[in-house]
Amino acid sequence: MSCSGNGLISVDQALDAYRVVQPLKTKTVPLMQAHQHYLAADVVSDIALPLFTQSAVDGYALRSDDILAGVTEFELVGEVRAGIAENIQIQSGQCVRIFTGGRLPDSADTVARQEIMQVTPTKIVLNEPLNKGTDIRYQGEELQVGTPLAVRGQDLKSGVIAALSMAGVKQVQVFMQPKIAVLITGDEVSQSLDNDAQVFDANAPMILTWLKEQGFSNIHLEHVVDQREILTQALKNAFDHYDLVITTGGVSVGDYDLIRPVSMQLGATEVFWKVAQKPGKPLYFAQYQTETQQSYLLGLPGNPAAVFVCLSLHVTALLNALQGNTQGQPAWKQARLESEVKPDSRDQLLRMKLAVSHDGQLSVTKLAKQQSHMLSNLNQANVIVRIPMRHAAEATPEYVSFIEI
Repeated sequence: MSCSGNGLISVDQALDAYRVVQPLKTKTVPLMQAHQHYLAADVVSDIALPLFTQSAVDGYALRSDDILAGVTEFELVGEVRAGIAENIQIQSGQCVRIFTGGRLPDSADTVARQEIMQVTPTKIVLNEPLNKGTDIRYQGEELQVGTPLAVRGQDLKSGVIAALSMAGVKQVQVFMQPKIAVLITGDEVSQSLDNDAQVFDANAPMILTWLKEQGFSNIHLEHVVDQREILTQALKNAFDHYDLVITTGGVSVGDYDLIRPVSMQLGATEVFWKVAQKPGKPLYFAQYQTETQQSYLLGLPGNPAAVFVCLSLHVTALLNALQGNTQGQPAWKQARLESEVKPDSRDQLLRMKLAVSHDGQLSVTKLAKQQSHMLSNLNQANVIVRIPMRHAAEATPEYVSFIEI
């Protein structure tokens, strides 16, 4: 799909191109270490849940035959606490005190919650009629042995971890997280402004914190000046030791835009270059492979707003592919567009504010300062909205797609 020169590929073609990515190797880890990884194999339950038939409330375990026979007064013959193994059985006219999660005696089949029982010094009195099985959690009613718990490619967030833990899962097979090198290029980018022709670096802190928010920690950061020899050494080291290389700047057509030629000189194969999107047009994707190493390069533009948009869309899709995430592409949602947007020959990826009306309708409003060198509207933006390319005579669409940021 190489599209060099003046050719542009669509956003969808670019996202589809990440299908060439081979997922990383897998490993088996303790469940708690699997957080924020992607599952590499389906998991099914080895047990039934609940593990045993139990009470759903604090109350008294009874026999439904007694209730049907009109018995309302019961002799208290014991107590069953949650987590304590008891072997108490009841006869006609008897009951046991039982607490939420307590194992139901085999001879009982109904629980009366304590609010409808009257306790006297000599007896327990039932004040309301009950149906058989009231307030009981039956063994296996949530899960049977062999019930699917999670599937390959699923994101192991806290809720899934909890569900697996409840089913007694101790370890899982996951895709390894990628080792990531981040190379910030450009003589003008500085952390301290050594001269009055430089700008403060926003890309490094943005990328590092964004990656950490996604759960990645094995990250190498390096600032690289616009010199071919130095860039060659830095890029070669990144290719040889990291699964994913993210660069900023140096991917356009200027004399000092060296990422693309240097990467190909090192043996990388171009997958695509230049995408019909605004901002982020000079996006560059390549793969590097030797007998012992495989790495992928995503060359982002240098302007920080373009970097942010590409992180949210393209880096997300590439990281998903590396980790076997079955979702793959970003999950687009629909909302009503409340702003006029000028037509453009490229898809526009705009920072907007999402609102939800009282009746649940979603709407998005364009924010000011959308230029690719501006970031200040990110203190209000909560979505990136995709406005399809269109001709000058075409109206602004009523509904648009967005991703949350």
